[in-house]
Amino acid sequence: MQRFKCIISYDGTNFSGYQIQPGARTVQKEIEDVLSRMHKDMHIRITASGRTDAGVHANGQVIHFDSPMEITPENMKRALNALLPHDIVVHEVTTVNQDFHARFSVLRKEYRYKIYIAKDRDVFTRSYMHHIPYELNFDSMQQAMKDIIGTHDFTSFCSAKTAVEDKVRTIYEASLIPTDYGCMLRFVGNGFLYNMVRILTGTLIEIGSGKIDPYEMTNMLNKQDRTLAGKTAPAHGLYLWHVEYNN
Repeated sequence: MQRFKCIISYDGTNFSGYQIQPGARTVQKEIEDVLSRMHKDMHIRITASGRTDAGVHANGQVIHFDSPMEITPENMKRALNALLPHDIVVHEVTTVNQDFHARFSVLRKEYRYKIYIAKDRDVFTRSYMHHIPYELNFDSMQQAMKDIIGTHDFTSFCSAKTAVEDKVRTIYEASLIPTDYGCMLRFVGNGFLYNMVRILTGTLIEIGSGKIDPYEMTNMLNKQDRTLAGKTAPAHGLYLWHVEYNN
């Protein structure tokens, strides 16, 4: 039995998220259906570094699965890409030790959020960037982002649906990158709560628009009150960019 690790990308537009749901098109189901075909109807379960919601994209999602097939990583990659739909691509396949786990072996994750700033919306980016029809103060946003770096309780920046009790996470890097279309927000941490990046982004947009003072970020963290933070930014601007492991 070989354990395969795959780095994949997907366009989240036409998926109801990553995780299998009854009657819905999901990334996990598409991949498992293809693996089932390759293994003559044997069910092969895949495990990902984490789930993504409907509309969220992935540049570097990581999955693993065990297979009894005697096949090289290169041929596994070729077979998967030949059978998967066009909105999922396998970039890299390697064999790993049995103690590797796509979720539990994660050291750091990087998310990016793309914001398109222009008076008129762009029909070609509407599924891949969040459109803001007014200017944002990048300096204010960057000032606020400094305050989320470090280890904090992120209760104020997660959905009420968050199941985990421990809401302490460490953010190693948080930055705003100006682009020709607007800006991209970059977050690197040891883990993220449900909707955490989207709520942080929504709050930063309100800071950039002048609705919230940038120096309120520390207060929002300390108060641990979701009602103090900004709105949840839409899913379609969010990308799971990179996942880092020990090896």
